[in-house]
Amino acid sequence: MDGMDDKDDKDREDRERAVRRDEAVRAAVDQGLLGPDSPIVGLLDVTGIRESAAALRAAFEAVAAPGTPVLHAFAVKATPLVPVLRLLHEEGIGAEVASPGELALARAAGVPSARTVLDSPAKTPAELREALELGIAVNADNPQELARIDALVGSATPGSPLGIRVNPQVGRGSIEALSTATTTSKFGVGLRDEGAREWVVRAYLDRPWLTRIHAHTGSQGIPLPLMAQGVAQTYALAEEINTRVGRRQIDTLDIGGGLPVNFGSEATAPTYAQYARLLGEVVPGLFDGRYGLVTEFGRSLLAKQGTVVARVEYTKSAGGRPVAVTHAGVQVATRTVYVPEAWPLRLAAYDAKGRPKAGPEVVQDIAGPACFAGDLLAEGRALAPLEPGDHVAALDTGAYCFAHHYAYNSLPRPAIHGFAPDGSGGIAFATVREPQTVRDIVAEAGEAHASALTTLHASERA
Repeated sequence: MDGMDDKDDKDREDRERAVRRDEAVRAAVDQGLLGPDSPIVGLLDVTGIRESAAALRAAFEAVAAPGTPVLHAFAVKATPLVPVLRLLHEEGIGAEVASPGELALARAAGVPSARTVLDSPAKTPAELREALELGIAVNADNPQELARIDALVGSATPGSPLGIRVNPQVGRGSIEALSTATTTSKFGVGLRDEGAREWVVRAYLDRPWLTRIHAHTGSQGIPLPLMAQGVAQTYALAEEINTRVGRRQIDTLDIGGGLPVNFGSEATAPTYAQYARLLGEVVPGLFDGRYGLVTEFGRSLLAKQGTVVARVEYTKSAGGRPVAVTHAGVQVATRTVYVPEAWPLRLAAYDAKGRPKAGPEVVQDIAGPACFAGDLLAEGRALAPLEPGDHVAALDTGAYCFAHHYAYNSLPRPAIHGFAPDGSGGIAFATVREPQTVRDIVAEAGEAHASALTTLHASERA
């Protein structure tokens, strides 16, 4: 498939995804998933998730030599939901985990140890021991962690694929907090630090069981050329190590993830195919079959497959500008509320029946339910005029939004439902996560220990 065919197919998928989303919002209202008593819900497009996974697999298959082992490991932090991980596993995608909780989610979803990678800058001895016992791939973040692994491995040959995470220190993108390859990044061994590169080489020379090397240049806001530069430097280091060793000790390169998402329009851009082709141009040896590959994409797989839909509770005017008060705000779009210039969201207006709302656009604020003035999904956004009972959808929120609840004002976690065509012209839903109840909130807030502090105070006086 040439580049034009790839673009045409992607444009068609993007249009079809928008149609499915509109149908799902209306069906959610019709079927009672969204209404006065359930004023906010998360929707996941199952068809879109399958298409996204297929696009990732196809992109690397198109450039890699036949027979090249490639593991695409989904970054669980992006959407830590067991049904999502199970669906991705069914679509040939593994799991990249960064905590005991994420590992437990991957295991609950049925992701095999052989298709799981553990990355974290703060692994405890217990976490490392568990990973080694399960045969999970581990990337050591620093010399102290490698020493812990030495002690756990001893003289035995480890059953887990093991490597070191390096930081190519190629620079930052437009969002500093998500740029993991800066000079002072907390991740990995900085290759430009004095003596660091030689330490890495020596670590491999001394440990024949180190067979992987890992680098992740960054996430949203990182341009593709910078990502490719980070991969190129990691590849060059692997070549240097194998030359020094005199054999192909490093057999797998973990190139991380980080493909940015276009939050400005419906278009999927950049695509996995574009990134894979760029890597083939910049690092031609990467795909010649000498190295297995691991990727760790997260946001780019799920963001455009999710939508948060919230009911408009009230409308008002402040300073001459209309304000729509909804049930979606900081609790589901934390980054957007606190750093709106870096994380703007597209919004869509729907009427009380869940139909796309037409009409002359009005500049208005879309406010959330939290009790602080900055709880805004958007400020001064042009949308069809909203009324109580209408709905606002925050688009492209399938990653790092409704599955990362921020419990401001003890606002409940919304229900999440997956949707797909039902085969007869309608939409079928499946519950991914139940809504959090008030009863759940009270229990989570320490209800079982309500007297703990007063009892402690009484014993102190005694």
